[in-house]
Amino acid sequence: MPVLLPSEWDSFLTRYPEAHILQTSAWGQLKSAFNWTPVYIRTGQAGAQVLFRRLPLGFSVAYVPKGPLGEDWESLWPELDRMCRSYHAIFLLVEPDASEPMSDAMQLIMRKFGLEAAPIQPRRTILVDLSGTEEQVLERMKQKTRYNIHLAERKGVVVNQVTDLEKFYALMKVTGARDGFEVHSPEYYRRAFDLFSADQRCALLIAEFEGRPLAGLMVFYLGRRAWYFYGASNDEERNRMPAYLLQWEAMRWARQHGCSEYDLWGIPDEEEAVLEAHFTDRSDGLWGVYRFKRGFGGKMDRSVGAWQRVYNPLLFRLYQWRMKNRTAG
Repeated sequence: MPVLLPSEWDSFLTRYPEAHILQTSAWGQLKSAFNWTPVYIRTGQAGAQVLFRRLPLGFSVAYVPKGPLGEDWESLWPELDRMCRSYHAIFLLVEPDASEPMSDAMQLIMRKFGLEAAPIQPRRTILVDLSGTEEQVLERMKQKTRYNIHLAERKGVVVNQVTDLEKFYALMKVTGARDGFEVHSPEYYRRAFDLFSADQRCALLIAEFEGRPLAGLMVFYLGRRAWYFYGASNDEERNRMPAYLLQWEAMRWARQHGCSEYDLWGIPDEEEAVLEAHFTDRSDGLWGVYRFKRGFGGKMDRSVGAWQRVYNPLLFRLYQWRMKNRTAG
């Protein structure tokens, strides 16, 4: 079976400068510390990092995040299928790194190997164009956002690049409690930071006022793209608009590393007309962050979504029931 070592996979990735950061071996190492097993499969000019999450009784779930890579997917699927069966996967979830519309050829290959469209969130994001001068990037933003960036500067907010994960995690706990979502463990953020900052592909930025942390984020990059994955804030000094300056400094950091695109990572899955009509009167789910993210002047992008193949229908339904009730609880 064409399984690669992590170093061999990283060598293979160099052929694909547009690869998503979730297909790097560093991401696999991160997930391996939290009940996932990364496996790297290559056939000819196609390949995929597959993550297997261990379940009781020797079963697993299989996930290909933002992959596969290459174009010869048809040769890859039989090997991927064999690997899933060897790990006793109850289902395989594949999330290609591609935007709508999905090509007919891609759909044909997916269906040929028994994959069907599956729901996944978030499918829609905002991509900020970082090309040109800083002044040109700012000019593409909405006037109110530019104003808030400069207001934060005038009101004494300072953004620093730090390594203090305890400070960041304290902000994450406040944000999770306020906005009603589950945060990762401190060890998760520490491992993510250590793995990707080792070669400067990640930065931890904290916005402060008079030495007090107000907001923080982790920004990642690979090739020409940067991603805002993890962000947090407390409820102090919000009139100083620290989150706006924080995002701007993350974009400046990305530009310094040669990035031309900044992914704000997640808005409601609605058409732009619906989003623009209701962002002032909705704050549920991702609506609140859309109100904030829209101001940075990016373009909306919707992925082709996820596709799945079910190997064990009974256990798959049980897994879905368990995850639904875990989320509801």
